[in-house]
Amino acid sequence: MNKAYWEERYQNNDTGWDTGEITTPLKEYIDQIKNKDLKILIPGAGNGYEFDYLIENDFSNVTVIDIAKQPIEALKKKNPKHIANFIQGDFFELNKTFDLIIEQTFFCALNPEMRSRYATKMYSLLKEKGKIAGLLFDFPLTEVGPPFGGSKEEYLILFSQKFNIKKLERAYNSIKPRKDKELFFIFEKK
Repeated sequence: MNKAYWEERYQNNDTGWDTGEITTPLKEYIDQIKNKDLKILIPGAGNGYEFDYLIENDFSNVTVIDIAKQPIEALKKKNPKHIANFIQGDFFELNKTFDLIIEQTFFCALNPEMRSRYATKMYSLLKEKGKIAGLLFDFPLTEVGPPFGGSKEEYLILFSQKFNIKKLERAYNSIKPRKDKELFFIFEKK
């Protein structure tokens, strides 16, 4: 699942993760954030619904990164005033720091062998007391994906060494196709 893989998925419009809008759990989380100046990262651009929602709600410092060219180009076209906010590149090579990282289907798209590397990279990208917040799938880990599943127990083991687990619970407000298959989480950098 390298750059070529994701380029092909976008070229073939094979984007089953696309919900057509920001999902309710993320929308409600964003709605309660008071500090509009937070430096926010969204890894895995998709169609940028989270970016659009943040910008519409006056967040001023939002960055999106995706390894594939198509979603970044589409976001630039849709948001010409925010071209500097979009990075076409490898998340694991990013060298900036953020107050908040929004997780929406990026983690589940990575090969499970990369999960430890993901946790370490998230830790390095966050400022002191920075947070990762979003959704993780809660269904048995599969060998075929993406998406790859996982469990609350796995996530606790994976993240608890580097993060304070502020919240990790079944999302009560998931969209219908994902009902009872998502965990909403907030992890704070130790």
